[in-house]
Amino acid sequence: LPTTPKKPADETENQIKSPDPRPGAPPEYSSSFVPGPTGPAIPPPAGYPGGLPMGYYGPHQPSTFPLYMQTRSICPIQYQPGKYPAPQLSAPVIWMPTPTPIPHCPPGLECLAQLDNIHVLQHFEPLEMITGFETNNRYDIKNNMGQMVYFVTEDTDDYTRNAYRTLRPFVLRVTDCMGREVMTMQRPFRCTCCCFCCPSTRQELEVQCPPGITMGFVAEHWNLCRAVYSLQNEKKEDMMGVLGPCSTYGCGSDSVFEILSLDGVSIIGSITRKWNGVLSAMSDADHFEIHFPLDLDVTMKAMIFGACFLIDFMYFESSPPQRSNIHHD
Repeated sequence: LPTTPKKPADETENQIKSPDPRPGAPPEYSSSFVPGPTGPAIPPPAGYPGGLPMGYYGPHQPSTFPLYMQTRSICPIQYQPGKYPAPQLSAPVIWMPTPTPIPHCPPGLECLAQLDNIHVLQHFEPLEMITGFETNNRYDIKNNMGQMVYFVTEDTDDYTRNAYRTLRPFVLRVTDCMGREVMTMQRPFRCTCCCFCCPSTRQELEVQCPPGITMGFVAEHWNLCRAVYSLQNEKKEDMMGVLGPCSTYGCGSDSVFEILSLDGVSIIGSITRKWNGVLSAMSDADHFEIHFPLDLDVTMKAMIFGACFLIDFMYFESSPPQRSNIHHD
């Protein structure tokens, strides 16, 4: 009789054991599945020891993390030289905290009311220095801690700026951290071809706060040797005086303009044009430091602030050298 071949003992034992519950091949999935849209990148929760899979945005994978996004990792990302491009991140602008409204204070001047010292920093314009094309001036107003208080921009058309240069009429707009225009300064055009002692040739700056409402005037007075101004109220009544140095074009030293009381005896504050070395000699990117008493009326602080810009345009706004008309025989 034919007999079945004997199976090895190993196979017999394998048949006695319970079958493996894992399938021998993966089940067939329906090909009609349509993947959904890609979800946003979610960083791992705080304290999670593991990282995200490769290809996901994560602070620990700089090769896949966009360079323009700031990470909040504890340790800053350090790139291997020559392998990853260095991120170009501009320094954030830190503004002075906005104080609560102060009674009898014009809106927007609350920060100025709490300061006794401010810095006026004019932006450096390399294109203007190279080409000689006059551009609108821009200024950063900061406190002693380097916090931004205001931002000042000139609003003048191209023809007026380049035709009249330092004598040009201008409008300066002062904005706060919210982008609101809190103050406006206007300088009318004054002809200087007449007699220098004529009142019509004297420079003047109108300060409006809020814009459209006159707060006061900065008026120039004729003097043979010094720069003399008066700070006036809205009725053009003298309130304070400004007395400049004998020479405002001193090279290598600061130029100090003293703020005097109405009788001209007491020194209340000062407007100092800081000497910045070669930058001061080659460009008009000036740095002014303004001092006034902390308890001074905020209206007069604003007038001293406005006088700084009239002084800048009259004495420190450099113009390209003009060609001399020399005839050779």
